[in-house]
Amino acid sequence: MDSSIIDLILYIFRSMLQVLRFGRRSINNSLNIYIKSNTGSTLTVELDPKWDIKNVKEVIAPQLGLPPDEVKIILAGKELDDSIIIEECDLGERSILHAVRSRSKNLSEKPLRSLNDAISVRQLANISESDDSTLSVEELDASEGKQHRSNFYVYCGAPCGMIRMGKLRVRCATCGSGALTVDSDPTCWDDVLKSHRISAHCEEENCSTGPVSWAEFYFKCAEHTSEGEKDQAVPLYLIRHNLSNVPCLACTDVSDPVLVFPCSEHHVTCLSCFHQYCLTRLRERQFVCHAQYGYTLPCPAGCPDSDIQESHHFHILDNEEYQMYQRFGAEEFVLKEGGVLCPQPGCGAGILVDPDCKKIQCIGGCGFVFCRDCMQGYHLGECLSRTDESLMAAGVSYSVDPARAAQARWDDASKVTIRVMTKPCPRCRTATERDGGCMHMVCTRCKLQWCWVCQTQWTRECMGAHWFG
Repeated sequence: MDSSIIDLILYIFRSMLQVLRFGRRSINNSLNIYIKSNTGSTLTVELDPKWDIKNVKEVIAPQLGLPPDEVKIILAGKELDDSIIIEECDLGERSILHAVRSRSKNLSEKPLRSLNDAISVRQLANISESDDSTLSVEELDASEGKQHRSNFYVYCGAPCGMIRMGKLRVRCATCGSGALTVDSDPTCWDDVLKSHRISAHCEEENCSTGPVSWAEFYFKCAEHTSEGEKDQAVPLYLIRHNLSNVPCLACTDVSDPVLVFPCSEHHVTCLSCFHQYCLTRLRERQFVCHAQYGYTLPCPAGCPDSDIQESHHFHILDNEEYQMYQRFGAEEFVLKEGGVLCPQPGCGAGILVDPDCKKIQCIGGCGFVFCRDCMQGYHLGECLSRTDESLMAAGVSYSVDPARAAQARWDDASKVTIRVMTKPCPRCRTATERDGGCMHMVCTRCKLQWCWVCQTQWTRECMGAHWFG
């Protein structure tokens, strides 16, 4: 019998023994992991966290039709060495590992033998966006005494809906495959957040750019079960571990984690004080409308050029407070662009109109028609002050002490109900309620015939366009 056939039979026999041996092996606290090959196939395997990468290769190699020594395991842009233990990789349920066939190794490509080799990636959370310096393992050990497995914080929109610990991952910028190895580690936030900064070698057979490509970094939430390669979260790069034990600028306590403002002084605040800072400024409507960054806040110490660029940092607010933040931000944008807000209670829709337009209708909102100058229901003639308007409606004329007027207020809810249920007569401002019928209104006080929709004097155009709605 030919020696090559004998070698093939022996290889198949050894592979079957390996599968049977690992199949019988007792697995405690197993991880359900997906193994994706560069040919498009996906394997589901259960791994013991105590196994090393060599054990993983021996399990999956027969299913890939390859010898174990020809399988390369890739995670986060790095080839994992056989000696790395699974639990050191910080994998969660349904995490994805990429298995590809080894090609001839470039001298610059070395397997990741220890998590310490990725220190330049993990220390990103502790440097500023413009800082290109790096920390050695010894320097980090001296500053904190131990290693942090993850230094990143993200906003996880779904399913968590809150600020969480995150993981840094990488994929091919062309085909989106995670089966690639980076040529160098990122050393600053610009390397991670901006495109075409780190070159890489893509192992995907169908990648249009060939083996040489660009790395695209992204973040995943570390707190929930992985939902595949499409599972992403927003990086909160200003929230970092307080490795240097810097005190908060507000309460002076040393906390971890902290938020580092993007000012030249890199002022530090604990997350509790940052939440209070955001909430106080929000209720006082003291946020800043930045042309590029939106509705944001600067460093509370008054540092120049210190506005927070990523608005997801304001998810430190709870849901109700964040909705207020979004509403105020939208209102400030409308007002800054020369628009107005609908004055009708319960509406407040933003309306962008021409500067010389006086009659405004809340189209797409409540439909209320109002005067731009006095923000009351649209009227003919000159605007009245609120005091003059209330006196005319009452039909009296006498002086009012402002101090006592502040105490002589009827229930605010009644006023809101009147404003919502009625519209003012365009001439005398008498509150009028429509209880049915057509849109042709006749004021019971001044006898003006007016249109309920247009809130102006009744015309033949009103009769033809919306007499009955």
